[in-house]
Amino acid sequence: MPEPLIDADLLIRDLSDLLAFPSVGGFADEVEVQEHLADRWRDEGLDVDQWNIDIAGLQRDPQFPGMEVDRRFAVGVTATLEGDGTGPTLLLNGHTDVVPPGGLAAWDGDPFLPRFVQKDGLECVVARGACDMKGGIAAMWGAVRAVQASGIPLRGSVVLAPVSGEEDGGLGTFALLRHGVTADMCVIAEPTGLGIMPANGGALTFRLTVHGLATHASRRTEGVSAIDKFLPLLAALEEMERRRNANVDPLMSRWPIAYPVSIGTMTAGDWPSSVPDLLTAEGRMGVALGESVHAARADLEATVAEACASDAWLIDHPVEVTWWGGQFESGITPAHSAVAGHMDTAHSAVTGRKADLFGAPYGSDLRLLVGIGGIPTVQYGPGDASAAHGPNEWVAIDDVLECARVLARLIVDVCG
Repeated sequence: MPEPLIDADLLIRDLSDLLAFPSVGGFADEVEVQEHLADRWRDEGLDVDQWNIDIAGLQRDPQFPGMEVDRRFAVGVTATLEGDGTGPTLLLNGHTDVVPPGGLAAWDGDPFLPRFVQKDGLECVVARGACDMKGGIAAMWGAVRAVQASGIPLRGSVVLAPVSGEEDGGLGTFALLRHGVTADMCVIAEPTGLGIMPANGGALTFRLTVHGLATHASRRTEGVSAIDKFLPLLAALEEMERRRNANVDPLMSRWPIAYPVSIGTMTAGDWPSSVPDLLTAEGRMGVALGESVHAARADLEATVAEACASDAWLIDHPVEVTWWGGQFESGITPAHSAVAGHMDTAHSAVTGRKADLFGAPYGSDLRLLVGIGGIPTVQYGPGDASAAHGPNEWVAIDDVLECARVLARLIVDVCG
């Protein structure tokens, strides 16, 4: 039986094309990159399903995972390489949306003009989304193309599922499941350094509203600064983070802080010569493996209430806690599951080494596929997540190609 061969030149061209789409969540190119993939996959002879996502309808669903950007339109896409129906279905999932590039001065060039550079002796491509996660999308695509070209008969089907809206909640994968897409197992080609991730900690977005008492800055002692009243809250959150990370699941033990609690934005006051009477802080807290979102929220709310109870002003003017934006459950697939075993076997066969097995300290669509879809899922993809979301985001070309080879082997092992 022929071994699937990756067309490296074509894969790199496809990756470059994907990176040229500024597919930031909520903008037009988030849809256009999906349509680009649908068109290309039709041309390559895959069975493509494309549909308009009913965003408003999904938002009314009690299991809707949240959304942080304004979208009026989104599309869903799948492309299937059909088997004869006697074997299992393998789903290859990945998101095409990217986060904003941030300050352009920090980049060496246009974030959406991919360029190839040498980094520590490796050829790498630099662009927003290179690591998170268009490198993984290209590897999935290249793997399916290689199996298709090899002529290897398949019993089971392999389904490519590029999704949008992952970065701000999981709209695309949620829509995929509500559209009726299912599988016997799934691999998300998120950046894992070609390790196997069967678990993700969750992540919740919260807002704290702190009230003070405004007065002229020259008489500040006669007012109450909302900034000053935020400081005991910050200390309480830091202590909560320490407590929540004192004893973590072994899958998460490689991380210095498995379940971070952090403040990402803060606004206060409206005039330099006034004592600020309002502070709004927004942040993120990690959800432990096996912990419910309800329990995690209750922990933060109790921590805030306890801090307020210890302050003479805050006891009468309690801080308001609001949960908004992306609400990521934790998710876990047993390490002894079939998908993890197949993934490790394929990785070992191609690379000659055993894959690392660990959990991730950030949320992903794994929790939707496992929790709502009931699909055993692992993450496996090129790149290190530390390169994601920052300036000059990069992924090594060799990692993308090796990932494609491993995924091609996985398809043959599972579906062939």
